[in-house]
Amino acid sequence: MIDELYDSLYRELTGWCTAMTGNKTVAEDLVQEAFLRALINGGLLEGMDAGKRRAWMYRTVKNLYIDRKRREAFETMAEQLPEEGAWDAEYAQVDDEQLLSVLTPEERILFTLRYLEGYNSAELGKLFGLPPGTVRSRLSGARHRLRQALKDDGRQGKRR
Repeated sequence: MIDELYDSLYRELTGWCTAMTGNKTVAEDLVQEAFLRALINGGLLEGMDAGKRRAWMYRTVKNLYIDRKRREAFETMAEQLPEEGAWDAEYAQVDDEQLLSVLTPEERILFTLRYLEGYNSAELGKLFGLPPGTVRSRLSGARHRLRQALKDDGRQGKRR
């Protein structure tokens, strides 16, 4: 069944994925990964007709591409965040960045991805290999720390 699926869809999926990614090598990698998933889920695919198998393959390739783009965005964001204690003068002038500095590097990344980039806790859990509940708990702790920092800053401002 997988050989038949491969013969009938490989070129079609690779062409579609190349158009989507703009890169033939990336497209081939994604299509190969989709076929690997098809092998793993052979029992599921056996119970489907040809049209549903085709749709499953397209959806799998699309989801793999989305996962890749999210991972790339996460890696880019992690690279762009300054090392803890390595703030340069440009960042020191920005209140938001100063406020985020009270968080640990992991909390800062989670907080930024959740509240500035729009990822949900399930997506963040997949990115970090954590249960969604753990992500929500860590975000709750980060929000608590930020609220406390804002309160402390407000008290310091009144004393000045």
